[in-house]
Amino acid sequence: MTYDASFLVTADALPIPSRDGLVILDYTHFAVSMDTRRRLAAVTAVNIDGSDLRDVERGDDWRLDPRLPETQQAGPELYSANDLDRGHLVRRRDPVWGEDAERANADTFHYTVCAPQTATVNQSKTLWLGLEDYVLDHARQYGERLSVFTGCLFESDDPVYRGVSIPRRFFKVAAWAQEESLAATGYVLDQTASLGPILERGVRAADVPPLGAYRTYQVPIADIAAATELDMPLLVNADRLAPVPAARPTPWIELTGPEDLRLER
Repeated sequence: MTYDASFLVTADALPIPSRDGLVILDYTHFAVSMDTRRRLAAVTAVNIDGSDLRDVERGDDWRLDPRLPETQQAGPELYSANDLDRGHLVRRRDPVWGEDAERANADTFHYTVCAPQTATVNQSKTLWLGLEDYVLDHARQYGERLSVFTGCLFESDDPVYRGVSIPRRFFKVAAWAQEESLAATGYVLDQTASLGPILERGVRAADVPPLGAYRTYQVPIADIAAATELDMPLLVNADRLAPVPAARPTPWIELTGPEDLRLER
């Protein structure tokens, strides 16, 4: 079973966000929308069933997806002999549930499912301020179902490395059912500070100061939709980040710990 838009059992189905020109690839419990011009995923969508998560050996068998030409996906040559990690956009453990858990685990090791992230960011225990752990642990503890959307915030001036424009920022939107209606929150990770020294001056990730190497924000989902040009009206309308009064825009909130998360209107 691939990504299921009706997985959350709310009044509305929740399709993977879309825009013209993307190529959708279906996997077990998740889907990837590829921007073949950028050779990276614009957005991924995964269903998480917290009541049926399984422990499966990691594997690390990275491979290209044969459904796309090699010229339309960033492969092993991008990540060789440098401090760029293959950062899972669909976190490996998220789709690993149910009878198809092992196949879902293997599917997350396609190059179409990852994006270049600095080792400082990808290997940190506070990646996204523990947001990924927070989301998965919450689903496991309460047996909850979640749909999570993660992707790249592509910019025209992203630095080019080995023929690939490297995203400086990534987004994540988590959605769940709350009293039979949809609820969602959005986040942005900015790796600019750790990316620049590595790509521009050849500094290794280990030499980048640990403080300020990346920043995480809770942001209005409407801002993510505008920046990516992805169509996601249901997620925008379900946003738990309380809007400020009058016409002033909702600010981006820099997160310093889980206590900063705003999950209620």
